[in-house]
Amino acid sequence: MGTDSRAAGALLARARTLHLQTGNLLNWGRLRKKCPSTHSEELRDCIQKTLNEWSSQISPDLVREFPDVLECTVSHAVEKINPDEREEMKVSAKLFIVGSNSSSSTRNAVDMACSVLGVAQLDSVIIASPPIEDGVNLSLEHLQPYWEELENLVQSKKIVAIGTSDLDKTQLEQLYQWAQVKPNSNQVNLASCCVMPPDLTAFAKQFDIQLLTHNDPKELLSEASFQEALQESIPDIQAHEWVPLWLLRYSVIVKSRGIIKSKGYILQAKRRGS
Repeated sequence: MGTDSRAAGALLARARTLHLQTGNLLNWGRLRKKCPSTHSEELRDCIQKTLNEWSSQISPDLVREFPDVLECTVSHAVEKINPDEREEMKVSAKLFIVGSNSSSSTRNAVDMACSVLGVAQLDSVIIASPPIEDGVNLSLEHLQPYWEELENLVQSKKIVAIGTSDLDKTQLEQLYQWAQVKPNSNQVNLASCCVMPPDLTAFAKQFDIQLLTHNDPKELLSEASFQEALQESIPDIQAHEWVPLWLLRYSVIVKSRGIIKSKGYILQAKRRGS
């Protein structure tokens, strides 16, 4: 692992952007040894194992090239959707904005998910609430730039339906009234409320918005936890230089049977100052 780590460290010292994708976690086999207890634990485990696997397969040619953008993946787990089976699959994603204040992250994430899965369009994308400063309440203003980008992606037929996460009735109503493309779903975290709030339920029913449940933590991936995972996998690196911009979690479900055919994570990180 020492030589692998040194090669990976040398590449990361020169690169500006890191694209990390796990491939289909159901294809990981021996890499998935234990059942993680939380989504954050699963994600951190996935980041480390993807980095380890990628490090062990770096070709001498890549080290000579020193590319600006590193594509870090578990190659044997990559699985595109068979075009003949596309109509039978529902491709859903949830996007988490981590360290980016650029709405272009939304387009980058969707484009990369389509490319990874070999599809022209995602059926559904839910955006988690973007990060805001402590003590500040999420407002429509925080959501608008990301939602506008999602609307553009719906209009260009890259996404069919878009939804939100953790909005209360007031926030959802403000977004609904302002938006050109209306949210078709809103996820509610049952850890924060065991019963759906009646005002939210009534509003969602009136405007045909699906209320879904989730159990993601408020912060699925922090800058610090990403840097720790990076440092543990590749000790020869200045991990504090790397900032995760966004994270997308996808799932591919066989519509007729409701079973998961594929699921995984895609992440983009940048080196500070690049």
